Amino acid sequence: MTLVPLPAIMLEPLVRSALLEDLGRAGDITTDAIVPAGSTAKMVLAARQPGVVAGLDVAALAFRLIDPAIAMKPHRPDGSRLEPGDVIATLSGPTRGVLTAERVALNFLSHLSGIATATAGIVETVRGHRAKIVCTRKTTPGLRAFEKYAVRAGGGWNHRFGLDDAVLIKDNHIAIAGGVSMAIERAKSHLGHLVKIEVEVDTLGQLEEALVLGVDAVLLDNMSPETLTRAVAMVGGRAITEASGRVNSSTAPAIAASGVDFISVGWLTHSAPILDIGLDMVG
Repeated sequence: MTLVPLPAIMLEPLVRSALLEDLGRAGDITTDAIVPAGSTAKMVLAARQPGVVAGLDVAALAFRLIDPAIAMKPHRPDGSRLEPGDVIATLSGPTRGVLTAERVALNFLSHLSGIATATAGIVETVRGHRAKIVCTRKTTPGLRAFEKYAVRAGGGWNHRFGLDDAVLIKDNHIAIAGGVSMAIERAKSHLGHLVKIEVEVDTLGQLEEALVLGVDAVLLDNMSPETLTRAVAMVGGRAITEASGRVNSSTAPAIAASGVDFISVGWLTHSAPILDIGLDMVG
């Protein structure tokens, strides 16, 4: 999968909002008091720990919005593996601007690199199997596009971006509809011909019910590896299979060995720790 950068128009509103939040009502009074107006500096963004970088365009935009004279030259593009001490990018330009944008740039860069790092780690555990690791909608409000991009930078894939991407019939929908069949039938009667349907099932009985009616994908929720293997055999290629529930680096290999097509992992976007990245003076 080729990593395609997000368009700048998608980045700008969120980065601008974060900068305005940090600037408050009077701007960076510390830097303005201490750093001479004409001062220039050369600094580097450097990794403090191993990981995978993501979010360089976001960081660069933070610096550029504060002062267009700041130049940022990447040395490790998004998706690159990092070791402690690796220089990710070089910054040069007005010192005041660099210091004022520093925290917002690092907040985004460290957060997104943390997601990319976590994704790369669990992707590695299922290497050799057909299963792809996918994220979920368990994202930070307002940052979904950024965080899902970071998952892609780490070698993962994206599930739905929003409620209007596709139909995903979950347990509460099934309970309210009165069963799997009723929920699927209601969905089909409501949808256009281009909309795909996925249904979450907890048992092999529910799975059989969904397969009889015909769906595009089945979400096999909280099933043991043994049950997942039976479920994949039951599906027999008639639908995409996705496993979810209690997935981590220890459990993922056995889940992948069941033969499922996808494994969804919510914590990649809601709980991945940041990657420690610093801004250091050169010379």
